[in-house]
Amino acid sequence: MKKAIVSGANGFVGSAVVKELSENGIEVIALCRGGHCNNIPQNEYVTIEEFELERIEELLIKLENAKADTFFHFAWAGSAGSKRADTNLQLKNAEWTVECLRMAKKIGCERFVNAGSIMESETIKAAYRDGNKPGLGYIYGSGKLAAHTMCRSVAADIGIDLVWAMITNAYGAGERSPRMVNTTIQKCIRGEAPQFTAGTQNYDFVYIDDVARAFRLIGEKGKPFHDYMIGSSNAKPLKQFLLEMKGAIAPELDFIFGDIPFTGINLSLEEFDCSKTEQDTGFRAEIGFTEGCIRTRDWWIEVLQEEKNDSEI
Repeated sequence: MKKAIVSGANGFVGSAVVKELSENGIEVIALCRGGHCNNIPQNEYVTIEEFELERIEELLIKLENAKADTFFHFAWAGSAGSKRADTNLQLKNAEWTVECLRMAKKIGCERFVNAGSIMESETIKAAYRDGNKPGLGYIYGSGKLAAHTMCRSVAADIGIDLVWAMITNAYGAGERSPRMVNTTIQKCIRGEAPQFTAGTQNYDFVYIDDVARAFRLIGEKGKPFHDYMIGSSNAKPLKQFLLEMKGAIAPELDFIFGDIPFTGINLSLEEFDCSKTEQDTGFRAEIGFTEGCIRTRDWWIEVLQEEKNDSEI
């Protein structure tokens, strides 16, 4: 891999992958929405191009002479919060992913690496279990699943190598979404006792720096038409992760388990297995959850202090 295109380059994972690729001497064309390019690392290896998912075809003219070999696709609207339940948006995301795949082929890319999610496996179990009533969050998972299956067929038809990377749960400095790690850490900073389900469901977390390195290695070494799990290789019940977080950043607080009902699907530990990723690409997570929580806590302290300072001006 000598030159890559990265869509969604201003996002949490996309910007980390741009950083990882450029620091390893790989040229990057970073695609971001107009006016939303502030998180993209800027150095001699990075060129920024603005684009809109709704007007993907306009990129063909800009990138027809790009001479990139790999396309990393991270652009996905509504990946967190209430928009996860927006059926129209999630269906459009699947369509846009296929359009980006076709465009990658037209501009000469040899492979297309897409950011999938372990939610795909969870969605299948939630949707096809008799008597189960899936929550609205599975609409997002359904969009990812639709993109995955359609991209497989289209990639085979047009002749481009598709590599699908499924992230367990990425977290770390730089992410501002209202997902569990962030909301829990913010409560700990404020001295509030966080509340959870019983925490018996299996889970995994992988720090953003490891995620970015995994994508680079998958882009370089992943086998065509293979799926790769990106995780810590240490999946376990959620309660164990949360108690590890408590010990790392808030030993004085009570973490309250069982007050919130769990309505999701509990995946088996085998479904978090990263052995194929390790075997084919050499990737193995290096940053443990304790260290990752400390890094993320320290980053949030800086962010919250900056926001406080700005509000006082």
